[in-house]
Amino acid sequence: MVNKRVLMIAYHYPPLQGSSGIQRTLKFSQYLPEFGWHPIVLGAHPRAFQSTSTAQMDEIPDEVIVHRAFALDTSRHLAIFGRYPLALALPDRWVSWVLGAVPAGLRLIRKHRPEVIWSTYPIASAHLIGLILHRLTGIPWVADFRDSMTEDAYPPDPTVRKVYRWLERQTIRHCTRAVFTTPSAVRMYRERYPEIPGDRFCEIPNGYDEENFANVESRQVSETLSPKPFVLLHSGIIYPSERDPRQFFAALAELAHAGKITSDKLQVVLRATQHDAYLAQLIQEFGIGHLVQLQPPIPYHDALSEMLAVDGLLILQASNCNHQIPAKIYEYFRAQRPILALTDPEGDTATTLGRVGVATIAPLDSKQAIIAGLTRFVEMLEQGNAPLAHKAQVLACSRRSRTEALAQLLDEVRNF
Repeated sequence: MVNKRVLMIAYHYPPLQGSSGIQRTLKFSQYLPEFGWHPIVLGAHPRAFQSTSTAQMDEIPDEVIVHRAFALDTSRHLAIFGRYPLALALPDRWVSWVLGAVPAGLRLIRKHRPEVIWSTYPIASAHLIGLILHRLTGIPWVADFRDSMTEDAYPPDPTVRKVYRWLERQTIRHCTRAVFTTPSAVRMYRERYPEIPGDRFCEIPNGYDEENFANVESRQVSETLSPKPFVLLHSGIIYPSERDPRQFFAALAELAHAGKITSDKLQVVLRATQHDAYLAQLIQEFGIGHLVQLQPPIPYHDALSEMLAVDGLLILQASNCNHQIPAKIYEYFRAQRPILALTDPEGDTATTLGRVGVATIAPLDSKQAIIAGLTRFVEMLEQGNAPLAHKAQVLACSRRSRTEALAQLLDEVRNF
């Protein structure tokens, strides 16, 4: 019987489109009732979203209460000739959401009496809302950081970084639990805040949704096709710093110049990068337009279908993100397609790949290593012996399993 309630503060929630973070909150809200928790979602008004889609709205269960509070995007709604005061975007461009979400949250708390507050970053304003509601009500608060909120040089603007670090300190100090998606992030925050009890920091990784994949697979049609190039797909954002493909592009250019890779043999598809202009410039610079395609965003279920259909899947993750794991990696595992990972062999991403039996890894910042790794990867595709993620380990990465872990955590903190 569902009789426990949790107030979930999340910017990334349908109808927002274009972020893998949507799946984390959506699936938590979908599966929590199975484990005795009734979600009340406090989101942002869709006007604050740059892109929306109704594609996953039907995955929100009817019994889940969703309130979309007043929110604006400072850069779009409060700018004059494209410029706005920084004060209107601290900690981020959606700080106006705080003005709508705090009173709305108090009304929801009075009406539904949640036993735990849960907020998820990014957006930083979500933790600010969680902090204020926790301080006003005393309800235990779980702060879902996912990745680190601050680094030595992140956010890049010093003023924004100062505000982020203040909010991070306040969140760590007052939350009942701080949740991260990787073990290295947990270790980093324990070291950063040695005065805080170590058990306040815990890990709930990202995952994949089995039902979404099953629905997509049921609609797929097998085709007998004539010989075609192998398709290597990167699905999702390519950050210019954290996932810079410059050395990968240089490797492609050198292999193409040597005649070892042709457009008849390999096509690289970069889907929904959010930085197409930067990447298009690099593609032109290296002269690899015949090998690399930039493709626009597509609905989530279509993206899963594409993962299932291609010959290989590409991971890009720089060493400055060794304590992070791209959320897409778990969907890649479930897609059961060969994976080429360009990432630091010492990072959490490589460790996670190795745990499921994927060893096709080369560092993102080494052209020569990428040349060797890509050449071997294509050879394995040709021979049909490229390694796939072990199914037994993949099953433990389901969103339902991750939600069970969250429900256990909520049970632990509800009486604080």
